[in-house]
Amino acid sequence: MYARLVGAWVLLPLFFLVTGGSLDWWEAWAFCALLLVPATAFVLRMARKDPEFLERRMQFKEKEKTQRHVVAWGVPLAIAIFAVPGLDHRFGWTAPPLLAILIAQALVLASYLVVLDVFRVNRWAARTVGTMPGQQVISTGPYALVRHPMYAASIVLYLASSVALGSWWGMLPGALYAPLLIVRIRNEEEVLVRQLPGYEEYRKTVRFKLVPHLW
Repeated sequence: MYARLVGAWVLLPLFFLVTGGSLDWWEAWAFCALLLVPATAFVLRMARKDPEFLERRMQFKEKEKTQRHVVAWGVPLAIAIFAVPGLDHRFGWTAPPLLAILIAQALVLASYLVVLDVFRVNRWAARTVGTMPGQQVISTGPYALVRHPMYAASIVLYLASSVALGSWWGMLPGALYAPLLIVRIRNEEEVLVRQLPGYEEYRKTVRFKLVPHLW
């Protein structure tokens, strides 16, 4: 766990250095801080309060065939979300205005904090789709608004990341990631209705999956 945390502090800046080709890229270093500082604080807190949650977040093997397909397409798209801005910086393709970059960085931080809040509220929020012994339906906090608040925040995070890094082009893989999350949600709901007692009743109470009053 701690090795992964240290690795993130090393590999994320190194990734931007390699793709961007320059230390003169303040947007990338600010972006690293926006993600890594809250993540570090959260991991250290959960290591004391709920180490089993962190262990579940380390599991990557999907049982559902649909989810394996989502991962197969999602991993290269996720890499592209961060790689394209690096290439954009290196070759100077686009240059969003400073105000757009700052707004996007604020959205990155806000959406990431929502993701961490989901983890705080729902200790069963595993990386893979499925249920586990003792799992309960969570209907408080962000789950009182939509059934999949982590995915809603993730879409905002992926779309804003490119602009926060100083690139318009990186929004394209971010936009392509959203349909994958919709596929993931549909299959995940099928699994939860089938395996998690009380989830069908929760769906009737909280009607919207991602966006209140829309979907």
